[in-house]
Amino acid sequence: MDAPPVSLPALIRRKRDGERLRDEEIQSFVRGVTEGSAQQGQIGAMLMAIRLRGMDAQETLALTRAMAASGRLLAWPQGWRGRLVDKHSTGGVGDKVSLALAPALAACGCKVPMISGRGLGHTGGTLDKLEAIPGFCVSQSPEQMQSILEQVGCCIVGQSEELVPADRVLYSLRDVTATVDSLPLITASILSKKAAEQISALVLDVKFGSAALYPTLESARELAQSLVAVGEELGIRTAAVLSSMDQPLGRCVGNSLEVLEALQCLEGRGPDDLRELVTVLGGLLLWQCGMAPTAEQGQELLARALDDGSALRTFQAMLGAQGVPPDTARLLCAGTPQQRRQVLGQAGTREELLAPCEGRVQGIEALPLARVLHELGAGRTRAGEAINPRVGAELLVAVGQHLREGEPWLRLHHDGGLRAEQRQALQDALLLGTGTGTDTTGTTGSTMSRIAETVLPRGAP
Repeated sequence: MDAPPVSLPALIRRKRDGERLRDEEIQSFVRGVTEGSAQQGQIGAMLMAIRLRGMDAQETLALTRAMAASGRLLAWPQGWRGRLVDKHSTGGVGDKVSLALAPALAACGCKVPMISGRGLGHTGGTLDKLEAIPGFCVSQSPEQMQSILEQVGCCIVGQSEELVPADRVLYSLRDVTATVDSLPLITASILSKKAAEQISALVLDVKFGSAALYPTLESARELAQSLVAVGEELGIRTAAVLSSMDQPLGRCVGNSLEVLEALQCLEGRGPDDLRELVTVLGGLLLWQCGMAPTAEQGQELLARALDDGSALRTFQAMLGAQGVPPDTARLLCAGTPQQRRQVLGQAGTREELLAPCEGRVQGIEALPLARVLHELGAGRTRAGEAINPRVGAELLVAVGQHLREGEPWLRLHHDGGLRAEQRQALQDALLLGTGTGTDTTGTTGSTMSRIAETVLPRGAP
């Protein structure tokens, strides 16, 4: 039976003054958000009160449950129990992990109903990357999702109007009320959608660094611990990986280019740092759902799916199931590099930036690179804006590599309009140090691990 309505101004006042809200009071607030009886000003005031005063673990759990219950819960065949898994990333630059991970997990026997988002600001969105593929349809009903999972084992879709409607309202207001970084609001937003998916296991890629939502390892760890604790309370086996986001992930940034790089990963090739994240996250999920005795053995199974072609075949089948014409899917997954580029299209201008002096690459800053690409059309400032999937950049060097003056380090793809200050911002993103010597890293990405640590539930081995 629903809890009786509670005065919203009274709830705002109590949270403003640092008091703890009861479960039924949080349910009343979420119901007002969903039904439209709460005014936008009241919702914004509550968001700010939560941002400033916080929520304890029980309040955060109650908020997550109430948001999940605000819409439809997905239902799956009984035989899939234990094999339904998903992954979530807090966002980064060049993060195309989902494109390779979902089909690789499906090739290992999992069912992956992956509900993803679009890019906003400097971070890229999984749905935008997939929509760079002609014909790919991210809008699938729950019934269509189940059909695709039966045929293929995985789907990557947008959030349905029926799922967690409270989150759509709160999410749209968090940005304009400067409450995006609230730990309980982030936790509830992420996990309410996963709870609505009715999955068995979840792994989270929580980014930290200059191009991440949380700049420090300590702040990212706090979020990861909150997500794991609440996820476990919801009955979802949950783990988190803390990974650095100071430099772009892999070599490519930009929607079409990232699809091409994800295909390399699905072929058992591509940048080492991308493959590492895909296999580590996937290995954790295979262990969590009992399909591997340890996370390390899960990694081996995941790597085998990438290397033997089964993950790539699953990706091709997913493309077909989500609207991509068969010939297009075949050329993209089995064609030459040139055929793949023809399928996705190319920007009108491709130019290389040159090293301004000699030195060893100390780093390539992700944030200024992403901001310039965003300004050139690769991203959006507000929801609903069109983007140019062909805009992007390829890193031609890796950390530790020695560069001579005038040697190319970045290939930029755009359709014109690059200004002098943008060019300078890109050049400033290349961090060069002194020193000469033999290049020991090649150009496939840094050999250093991006993963700082793993957060497991209490009592986990």
